[in-house]
Amino acid sequence: MASTGEDQQSQAGRHQEVGHKSLLQSDALYQYILETSVYPREPESMKELRELTAKHPWNIMTTSADEGQFLNMLLKLINAKNTMEIGVYTGYSLLATALAIPDDGKILAMDINKENYELGLPVIQKAGVAHKIDFREGPALPVLDQMIQDGKYHGTFDFIFVDADKDNYLNYHKRLIELVKVGGVIGYDNTLWNGSVVAPPDAPLRKYVRYYRDFVIELNKALAADPRIEICMLPVGDGITICRRVN
Repeated sequence: MASTGEDQQSQAGRHQEVGHKSLLQSDALYQYILETSVYPREPESMKELRELTAKHPWNIMTTSADEGQFLNMLLKLINAKNTMEIGVYTGYSLLATALAIPDDGKILAMDINKENYELGLPVIQKAGVAHKIDFREGPALPVLDQMIQDGKYHGTFDFIFVDADKDNYLNYHKRLIELVKVGGVIGYDNTLWNGSVVAPPDAPLRKYVRYYRDFVIELNKALAADPRIEICMLPVGDGITICRRVN
């Protein structure tokens, strides 16, 4: 029988593996949140999409269930109607948004991979919310630049969620701050980046975690110093920073 110390070491090892989706110190505590608060209230369509996505080889890219619940409630609290999502994957956070906004609400959704989006699309269609989504395949920056150039989209978005290429987060922010309305919200996902933002330089990190870490740290510093927004960084999922535009 393993000693208590060995048990703790084993548990720590397991927690490190799932740490991308939970920064809590205990897997058991995170599981308690899911089983007590999240799963009993998770819409059937979101459960179906979550379970479908879990079978995908890149499932680590999906939004966690607790974050999906948080986004759904946040959108209702701010009465969001006109929204945007950069980085869709199979659409779990997109579905959380679509279920939260009114029937005539809109989501401009952008991703470089339409195939992943189409994997979750049947579930979104079955949920009766596909008509709210305007999906664009390809890089988001040219679309954002065109919207800014057009002039008619300035300050028109109630909520924008970004879960895409971390090396472009600052480029997104420079544009999105013009497109979100005063009082509107931008959410940046993965801002604690698997906990690596506080890891020592020589820490053993997965290659992709190490590559994007500096970009995430740079973003966090820039958001904290930006007088145009109020911010709140939350240890939900892999870390999400909520930015409210104030001027």
